[in-house]
Amino acid sequence: MDSAALKSEIKRLLIEALDLRHKTEAEIDDDAPLFGEGLKLDSLDALQLAVALEERYGIEIPDDAEGRRVFASVSAIAAYVASRR
Repeated sequence: MDSAALKSEIKRLLIEALDLRHKTEAEIDDDAPLFGEGLKLDSLDALQLAVALEERYGIEIPDDAEGRRVFASVSAIAAYVASRR
C-alpha cells in the first residue's frame, strides 16, 4: 500500500473509531496536529485510536514519548504503521 492510500485509510479509521461524523477525509490535513489545535483530540481519543490501530494493523503503540510522536499527525501514524509492517 502506498503512502497516500495508507493515510487515507488512517483518516477513515480516525473518523470511524472516534465518531468524527462531522469530518471528512479531505478536512483532515495529513500534517496537522491531532491533539490541541488540530482535531482537538483528548486522552480518551488517544486510547480509542491506539486500540483501533492495534486491531487494524496488528501493531503496538508505545505508552511513552514515542507514542506521543506517533500520534502527532496522520503522516506520523502512517510512517509508524509502515515501519512496523
